Amino acid sequence: MVEPRTYRNRIRAGRLEFYNPCVAETDLYVGTDSNLYSVALDIIIKYRINIENYIKINPAFRNTLAPFPDDPFAPPIVKEMIFQSKEAGVGPMASVAGAMSHFVGTDLLAFSENVIVENGGDDFIKTTEDAHVAVFAGASPLSEKIVLKIRSRSIPTGVCTSSGSIGHSLSFGRADAVCVVSDSTALADAAATAVCNRVKDEKDIRKALEWGMRVEGVRGILIIIKDKMGLIGDIELA
Repeated sequence: MVEPRTYRNRIRAGRLEFYNPCVAETDLYVGTDSNLYSVALDIIIKYRINIENYIKINPAFRNTLAPFPDDPFAPPIVKEMIFQSKEAGVGPMASVAGAMSHFVGTDLLAFSENVIVENGGDDFIKTTEDAHVAVFAGASPLSEKIVLKIRSRSIPTGVCTSSGSIGHSLSFGRADAVCVVSDSTALADAAATAVCNRVKDEKDIRKALEWGMRVEGVRGILIIIKDKMGLIGDIELA
């Protein structure tokens, strides 16, 4: 069962309009300069159809935990999932939430200068002002006390979180939260999963951080397990 996303009640909208377009399992919280609910819904449907139709033809795409072979005939969102998950050494579905955030967010930029797409902790952020992201880490005493500052940039930022202690996503690790920052939200999602898989206890933090920074495209990483934390790279705490 999917946990209620009550943390959304604590999001401060500022001057953005936030709304909740949902299609089946895709449950997004979107902020734009004006309410673009219908536009966002159509975009979600388009990309869900791309992924669902591809899985019908290639059922292994859904279940493999290993990188999936390149496919020049795949739709763009599937190509992105294949490429970025291969960079992180995981299966393509490890990047699906981040890929959906990235593609929906990128399409919405045609209608809004500011776009935030939140997808269960996998965020696409493109704003003209700095944004702040609180890290939810389950039962850790550091949960929601650590806040990342995402500076405004000319290109979007992906901020994705994986956990081995909370949520329904498959993880082989025990970290309460692994947060990855990248220009690609799909890569951030895949890399967060890969790094989280490597954290069984506090002693694994340093090696997991170093491994993660070797993934091409990763800008920064934060790991929280119990009352311990480690961070590396281009990642700024507010």
